[in-house]
Amino acid sequence: MSATSEVFISVDVETAGPHPGGHALLSIGACLVHDPEQTFYVELQPDRPAAVPEALAVSNLSLSELAEHGAPPTDAMAQFAAWTLAQTPPGRRPIFVAFNAAFDWMFVAEYFHRYLGHNPFGHSALDLKAFYMGLTGARWSETALHHVAARYGCYPELTHNALADALDQAGLFREMLGEARQRGWAWIPD
Repeated sequence: MSATSEVFISVDVETAGPHPGGHALLSIGACLVHDPEQTFYVELQPDRPAAVPEALAVSNLSLSELAEHGAPPTDAMAQFAAWTLAQTPPGRRPIFVAFNAAFDWMFVAEYFHRYLGHNPFGHSALDLKAFYMGLTGARWSETALHHVAARYGCYPELTHNALADALDQAGLFREMLGEARQRGWAWIPD
């Protein structure tokens, strides 16, 4: 891989509901896009009781079990910040990458600021759905996971385990970067 100023980090979260103002962040999974063996995973103690039953059913996470066994949010976010910085060599910048980054980003950014007072990603989030639209000319309605995955012959399971989903979306992003490289996009790393 050629040196670039960016370190792409695939991030996925599971939550107790649709927004961080009212619902807890329950788990974070992350991996380096170009070195997916470098992973991070943490489950957090809920910091508020509100939950959407469907969100908990999808992730198969329990607020009561997490209250007992999860990491306190301050510790979890400090661990994620330390891992992120350890994966980012001097002179390079971590870029948060997610499939529908708007959702994952709002929880991670809120928790970093609430519990640590800063976000190691800064304001650097890359949405894979938007990247795919720019790469292929697809419409928003054509950016659902099954459409994107089919283009590249990938069929992720979407387990709603934050680490497994981060690994799957990293694989999709590598496929997109490969297509971009074939199209002659000069900034794409090897």
